[in-house]
Amino acid sequence: MQYSETLPLQDHEVVLTFDDGPLPHNSNQILDILASQCVKATFFTIGSMANTYPEGVRKLRDAGHSIGTHTQDHPLNLNRLPIERARREIDDGIASVKAALGDDAAVAPFFRNPGLSHSEAVDDYLASQGIQTWSADFLADDWRNISSSRVYDLAIKRLEEKGRGILLIHDIQARTVAALPKILLELKARGYRIVHVVPATPERPATPTEPQEWQLHPPSETVAISHWPKIPNFVFADAGTLPAPSLADLDWRDGQSMTLAESDRGRRATRGVPLPREAPWPRQSPKPLDNAAVALPVPAQSIFEIQEKQRAASLGLAPSSHHAERALPEATNGRRG
Repeated sequence: MQYSETLPLQDHEVVLTFDDGPLPHNSNQILDILASQCVKATFFTIGSMANTYPEGVRKLRDAGHSIGTHTQDHPLNLNRLPIERARREIDDGIASVKAALGDDAAVAPFFRNPGLSHSEAVDDYLASQGIQTWSADFLADDWRNISSSRVYDLAIKRLEEKGRGILLIHDIQARTVAALPKILLELKARGYRIVHVVPATPERPATPTEPQEWQLHPPSETVAISHWPKIPNFVFADAGTLPAPSLADLDWRDGQSMTLAESDRGRRATRGVPLPREAPWPRQSPKPLDNAAVALPVPAQSIFEIQEKQRAASLGLAPSSHHAERALPEATNGRRG
């Protein structure tokens, strides 16, 4: 969401990530749900939470999940802190998680900024420490005061829009606990695969990838939007006259519509605009109509002709016929403007 690169995932691959734990009551249920579906995830743990609930961090390790870090105290303004203070937040968070685990190697070199805020100085410091900075490709807004069904809807809708990516949710939220079983079942039903990301080791080398696979929008997916497509030249085909529709098939012939039409005719007449002697639509049919196509009567004079004659007479001029010659300018050549 903040960078030009993301994980090199294939279509219909999703990485589950959880922030802000552990919080025993909710985090333990999240672990049980994941275990029931044989799913592994990545947890970004807050240092102060690890200090308070070290057993919760060890449960993550024992269940085989990846454990990253998320600062010591979750400052949402990490990107605006003096770099020395930002470094201390990062380092203290890592130290607290390592202390809870009692094993430095159990902490993955993965880090996520609180609130996804980031700065070049923080990114550079993390890179200098060999730590990979994580963002997310889509959220489920589960930190907001919304229902668990809304969490589910957003997670699935946003994943479907992208087709793959990193989902960010929170293991401390009860609404996430309630939504997660349905999310996992729906992912399986739609053919998605859950990808577990782990640090590379000498025994387990990094997955071979090409640089373009890390791009958020590979060249094959790039769509040029700088120009609208040109309208091609075309001419109209020689079209014959179409028969008029059968009056029996038109719904305006019901009583209410006819009443409204007659009312409109009355209003127009009171405004001093005479109607044609022969109206284009009959008030009522002299006999039942069948479904055969019929030719509609042509008015003796159009409203425009009558108005034009009245105007010309009042000015002592001969009536104009400019309204009958509405040819397109030659330059358009019949194309849409």
